[in-house]
Amino acid sequence: MGVKIGDIIPEQAVEKTTLKKLAGKSIAFDAYNILYQFLATIRGADGRPLMDRRGRVTSHLSGLFFRTVNFLQEGLLPVYVFDGRPPEMKMATVERRLMAREEAGRLYELALAEGDVDAARRYAQRAASLEKYMVESAADLLKAMGVPYVMAPSEGEAQAAYMAAKGSVYASGSQDMDSLLFGSPRLARNLSIVGRRKLPRRNEYVEVEPEIIHLEKVLTGLGITREQLIDIGLLVGTDYSPQVKGVGPKTALKIIKEHGSLEKAVQAGKVSVEFDIDKVRTLFMRPSVTDDYVLGWKEPSEERVVELLVEEFDFSRERVGKALTELKQSLSKKSSSLDAFFG
Repeated sequence: MGVKIGDIIPEQAVEKTTLKKLAGKSIAFDAYNILYQFLATIRGADGRPLMDRRGRVTSHLSGLFFRTVNFLQEGLLPVYVFDGRPPEMKMATVERRLMAREEAGRLYELALAEGDVDAARRYAQRAASLEKYMVESAADLLKAMGVPYVMAPSEGEAQAAYMAAKGSVYASGSQDMDSLLFGSPRLARNLSIVGRRKLPRRNEYVEVEPEIIHLEKVLTGLGITREQLIDIGLLVGTDYSPQVKGVGPKTALKIIKEHGSLEKAVQAGKVSVEFDIDKVRTLFMRPSVTDDYVLGWKEPSEERVVELLVEEFDFSRERVGKALTELKQSLSKKSSSLDAFFG
């Protein structure tokens, strides 16, 4: 779910942007984060995902293909980073999420049987699960599209943040704020959900605009260090540690600014925690990452994309062909040669 520190992010740290303004910049996206978005949102009225003739879910491929085409048409260069093995301290969170998805799946079937379509769709979104074949097919699609991807040794979000901090990419791309705790100098948000979004369980919509959150401006605006930002995260709850009861982001900020660190706040009797502070903090300060990656964008292989999406997963040949043609035309206008653009 990501660390909940949005309420304390200073306005001056948030830069509103557009895909056009990001033209020519590379962004490392947390692949699991973005694929889960597509699995949750690309569904029928009753919550059923897109499927091929064999019953395999294809919602993730639909979202990934058309969104990546859109990125490339605008000149943005995406990199997708896939999760590796989660840290041991995350296993409890992984187990809770699995149980929550199984329960949502049960409630989904019950809602369908009762004819409650609205409830069925809500539960279906919560039950979305990313299977091995989905990850493999997503990687195959990216390869066919000439878009680089990286297999992280552990957390994809940590790897993306590392690549941004190293200067390999302009920013990391995720909906979660964890990227800031991992040290990404810039966090790009809302790039894959631009437009109107319905508020949960309300007949209201909000406009979602792309934005860049600058880590240095967050720290300066709050008057804290990155280590202290991590301590705030530990107070409000992370994937590796539970929320300290009764402590929200504003209270957490106040506690850390008053005491300087979470250890000192504990020593002063302000809060009590049931986890190893230093171990959890280290997961953010020194996560498992790799330098074993090469970033390069190539001209899409139309033949391979069609073979994968149309012949293997039953996509519309007309829609896929139209998107590829428009992409090629768009890239041709941006550069005298595709090689120069992708180089």
